[in-house]
Amino acid sequence: MGDIKVGAKPLTRGAGILLSISSLPSSYGIGTFGNAAFRFVDLLADLKQKYWQILPMGPTSIGDSPFQSLSAFAGNPYFIDLDDLIAEGLLQQEEVAAYNWGSNDANVDYSILYENRFSVLKLAFERFKREDAAYKEFCEQEQDWLEDYSLFMALKEFFGNKAWDQWDKALKDREETALQEYSEILNEQRTFWKFCQYEFFKQWNALKKYANRKGVQMIGDMPFYTAYDSADVWAHRENFQLDKEGAMHRVAAAPPDAFSMKGQVWGNPLYDWNHMEQDKFSWWQKRMEQYAAMYDVIKLDHFNGIVKYYSMPVGKNDARDGKWVKGPGKKLADVLVKAADNKQIIAEDIGAVIPAVKKLEQKYDWYGMKVMLFAFDGDAGNEHLPHNYTDTQLVVYAGTHDNDTIVGYYRDKTEYELAYMYSYLDVNKKEDIADAVIREAYSCIADVVILQMQDILELGNEARMNQPSTVGTNWKWRILNNSLTEERRNWIRTLTALYKR
Repeated sequence: MGDIKVGAKPLTRGAGILLSISSLPSSYGIGTFGNAAFRFVDLLADLKQKYWQILPMGPTSIGDSPFQSLSAFAGNPYFIDLDDLIAEGLLQQEEVAAYNWGSNDANVDYSILYENRFSVLKLAFERFKREDAAYKEFCEQEQDWLEDYSLFMALKEFFGNKAWDQWDKALKDREETALQEYSEILNEQRTFWKFCQYEFFKQWNALKKYANRKGVQMIGDMPFYTAYDSADVWAHRENFQLDKEGAMHRVAAAPPDAFSMKGQVWGNPLYDWNHMEQDKFSWWQKRMEQYAAMYDVIKLDHFNGIVKYYSMPVGKNDARDGKWVKGPGKKLADVLVKAADNKQIIAEDIGAVIPAVKKLEQKYDWYGMKVMLFAFDGDAGNEHLPHNYTDTQLVVYAGTHDNDTIVGYYRDKTEYELAYMYSYLDVNKKEDIADAVIREAYSCIADVVILQMQDILELGNEARMNQPSTVGTNWKWRILNNSLTEERRNWIRTLTALYKR
């Protein structure tokens, strides 16, 4: 293929906030692209922040993880703002208010959302004019993935929300006659799912346009793997390591690391890299092209997997039973950088990083990551400690969505365990740690620093977004209206000015 010339410019020195769309306040159980999202952009601008990083926005399923999506291309219908649909005349306020959206504004209740959100969206769909020119244009432009996704979702409904490998064999195996027959039978249901995607992308594009006008760049997080029960695996089984019946024998995992002593069993299907290479990685190319159109900066989740991925047998619960396997490396990276259309890429290179990963980053001038909460193990040579940074082309996080909050990190530690942290940050009590970590991140040489909103608010692990290797309590936290005091706002503004961010 030859060398790819890199056109992405370095990121402007600045700061940003990590906050999932789901974590925004709203009256309807989960954050959306509505008024609160626009007000959060206003807050970012007021705090002199240049970046808003969000979590993946794909439609979620069992476990509610945005990293286990029903589609690598579709958007989450939960994020469609109902007030916008009311303004369009597709819903009435009393109709929306008649549903139960949960009793706790600080947490998402996904079971209630699943029961009620689609009923309300179907009311809006009934009043939607399908001859709308913008809608028709959207369906035509996105048909490459939208046709498969809409049929996949209609079939899931038809089969009682069972995974695709439990459908009738003719549909599971995508026999042409069966696909045509059910496409006609379920035409109305397919059209509903297309309507949801049209509204999702229309509202998202309006929000991004507003953010850019306010000087805020949007950072999108691209998951490395996709879920087994997804439109992508059902429609393109040839891209994955599956047997003739569509079953997995080995799955994606992560070895022991700072997040888990036994590693993590993710359970995603592994890619058939040989087939993907023969197809010129077209699925990945389309993904990156979509992300480049949606975001200003793209964060590649689990970047290490491009060079070397971790595989383990199905049914095992301890990731120490896994093994490393060589990935596509530069062959895939060439495709990604070309498809990124000059958008800058952040490579999530934390964990067990090998030299080949660093070489790829340097070749394409992609940004690496450092995480402050990984720094304080008492080793002065720890690569996450700011005095060891040798390059400005970094994005530094206090913590990611997989970490404790800063307060949660230190709260249960002993004074002995915190001794190195105290010395490094020049503080002498726990209550001073959070602000000292933030100041340290802001003052370092890295071009970009990103803080979780939870850390700016000084919240404990009750606000933690995700605890790897656990299910049932993750992805739920939401910010309440007017959570940030004026004193706190002034402090963040001062840091951004003091350290030229």
